[in-house]
Amino acid sequence: MTERLAADADGIARAASLLRGGGLVAFPTETVYGLGADARSDRAVAAIFAAKDRPRFNPLIVHLPQMDAAHDLATLNGEADRLARAFWPGPLTLVLPLRTGAGLSPLVTAGLATVALRVPAAPLARDLLARAGIPVAAPSANPSGRVSAVTADHVLRGLGGRIDAVLDGGPCPVGVESTILAVTDEGTRLLRPGGLPVEAVEACLGASLLPPEKTHRPNAPGQLASHYAPAGRLRMNVTDPERDEVLLAFGGTGGDLDLSPTGDLAEAAANLFRHLQELDRRGAARIAVSPVPDRGLGLAINDRLRRAAAPRGSF
Repeated sequence: MTERLAADADGIARAASLLRGGGLVAFPTETVYGLGADARSDRAVAAIFAAKDRPRFNPLIVHLPQMDAAHDLATLNGEADRLARAFWPGPLTLVLPLRTGAGLSPLVTAGLATVALRVPAAPLARDLLARAGIPVAAPSANPSGRVSAVTADHVLRGLGGRIDAVLDGGPCPVGVESTILAVTDEGTRLLRPGGLPVEAVEACLGASLLPPEKTHRPNAPGQLASHYAPAGRLRMNVTDPERDEVLLAFGGTGGDLDLSPTGDLAEAAANLFRHLQELDRRGAARIAVSPVPDRGLGLAINDRLRRAAAPRGSF
């Protein structure tokens, strides 16, 4: 049975103890729920991949309670240090050179010479990470390729009985995963749009981000072509849905569910996975999604929708 832990001192202590003992604990961040395990333990990290049915070539993000802890695992200098100081804690993941002797399981990095790090902003997540006292590898807490979880109920629906516990901190306010960046010799590259708008990053750097590279092997999470998918087939940028399609609307365009009736992109991001989870619960076989502006958080929303609409199992 999967324990459901309250977001209080006892619940945090229990979750931290499970993590230190090699268990799997789902916990809320400001973006989505993560499925945490001791990033130093091959056995614990392998259990993440098994619980999610996640391919092992897909690297994981390591979550830390504060920026200082990142220096033990990776090299931060130049633009990476500037970005970390500007946006940590927050919905930003940095892919950084892995330090020799960092002590992480090679399963975390999928054997790469880099590691993805994040300091979440959610107080409950940071309390748990500090109490656990270990680096915590944590992909989204859902079966691989399916809709991310933004409530504890979503976690239990997808992973109940396959993990040790979920720390119930209520719904996640941002609602889409973190923005992932890699600082390279050529400049800072966007690997995945997410909860930190690209415009804010570019304003911090005073330069445009480099676009994602096409790669045959992921160098960061969230790069599989088919990902974040509901059980039903999904079409995006639909203005005239077909009769057998359920409309997921935006900006008051009708439909049973609307990402944001007022056209607010932050509200739409917060509702994206929640509404897709609800359509799964209803058994929607075909889903049409209204056009969403491709700016600000709309970049992250459209990225998730494109992957949700891709042919299943593609890369």
